Amino acid sequence: MNTLRQANIGDTVRIKKLHGEGAVKLRIRDMGLTRGTEVYIRKVAPLGDPVEITVRGYELSLRKADAEMIETEEV
Repeated sequence: MNTLRQANIGDTVRIKKLHGEGAVKLRIRDMGLTRGTEVYIRKVAPLGDPVEITVRGYELSLRKADAEMIETEEV
């Protein structure tokens, strides 16, 4: 299983599935990260937290724990 956390800088990936439960999963969906959405990996901080992505035309920073809950596939 590939996650958003494992993607490299410059990769474009498609969201395959959201893991997690309750409020965390809802918060991720509310940010526009839904199944089938393409995500571009812009930057990753030196220690891996946070991950900066471009999704649906805007930039978003995600914590490493949240990025690990997003299963992805290559575009």
